[in-house]
Amino acid sequence: MALRSLLYGTYEKRLARTLKREGQAPRHIGVILDGNRRWAKQSGASTAHGHQAGADKITEVLEWSQEAGVEVVTLWMLSTDNLARDPQELAPLLEIIAAAVERLADDGRWRLRHVGDASLLPADTAARLAAAVVRTDDAPGLQVNVAVGYGGRHEIAEAVRGFLRAGVDAGHSLEEVAESFSVEHIADHLYTKGQPDPDLVIRTSGEQRLGGFLLWQSAHSEFYFCEAYWPDFRHIDFLRALRAFSQRERRLGR
Repeated sequence: MALRSLLYGTYEKRLARTLKREGQAPRHIGVILDGNRRWAKQSGASTAHGHQAGADKITEVLEWSQEAGVEVVTLWMLSTDNLARDPQELAPLLEIIAAAVERLADDGRWRLRHVGDASLLPADTAARLAAAVVRTDDAPGLQVNVAVGYGGRHEIAEAVRGFLRAGVDAGHSLEEVAESFSVEHIADHLYTKGQPDPDLVIRTSGEQRLGGFLLWQSAHSEFYFCEAYWPDFRHIDFLRALRAFSQRERRLGR
């Protein structure tokens, strides 16, 4: 076991040095935090314990990201579909998420943005997220988007509605607004407005699908699917994702 740990540490350090030397870190990483429930079941723990273990992993990953030179990390913590879960599971999950976001705010290193529809969340949860975000306005570290009550299709629909409302409020008819509609108008009304699109999207737990995560923004993203459940996601897994990204030829549709 000691020899294995030594070899693991040596490999991890060598990989980190190689990536730092190449200097090809993604600006924006999206992370689908998947596998908390399966991790709990495998460990013989409660579902709530699995969600808490997943929440406890977040700060580590943000530290790894900042060390690698990443500028923005989007964490998908709760989807719009998740809101339909059994209330006995959803209530403690919402408490774990709200407390995790508050801890990130209290840390003082990260600038938070809530990515999602606050109107779909319980009023208390939405208020706690909003208060945490406000407290980080002047934080010096990387931008962290907490995707809570988030769904990609829902976001795109909201973006279209936002564009239509803005046009009508400006005194234009719906026909005039529709005539002027373009792809850029969607981007201008997304939750991530003003941020670079994700260069890399990581999903843990072995599932190989987006599930509705950043559907619009990930048109040219690279994807990395990791077998580890989110609570077991290691630094070496993160470095392997960055290595896979650095080895791909990004043509961006050209």
